[in-house]
Amino acid sequence: MSKQNDLMASVGARMLENGHRVLLAVTCGRFPKRIGGMETLELHTIGRTSGQRRSTMLTTPIADERRVIVVASKGGYDQHPDWYKNLSANPDVEITRAGQTRKMRARTASPEEKAELWPTIVSVYRGYEGYQKHTERDIPVVICEAVD
Repeated sequence: MSKQNDLMASVGARMLENGHRVLLAVTCGRFPKRIGGMETLELHTIGRTSGQRRSTMLTTPIADERRVIVVASKGGYDQHPDWYKNLSANPDVEITRAGQTRKMRARTASPEEKAELWPTIVSVYRGYEGYQKHTERDIPVVICEAVD
């Protein structure tokens, strides 16, 4: 991607996230519950340099009671999203789904796990396949597992 495309992807991602956050606040968490066929969630990480709590709105193509899968695509941007860098440095995260916040531990899927999950991920949201084609980086798939 060119620097101009990188900038546009970054601006677009921020606008989407902020718009999503405003809609959740205005509707008291009722809308949007799904975007692009995926459940919405809020991921809470600890900033890798600031040490402060950071939150970002994401979608999950695969989720159940024990695990939540998120994709660090950043719309095919050439750099990993900040939230991914944060959870790589500190894998203890919290995820809010349907108004319930839960402690989880995040890890990057192994190449074998990604190969197993990827067909399901792109069947839920085809955009991920295009994002991977448009970037030279391997887009990480993150597995967040419940901490009891």
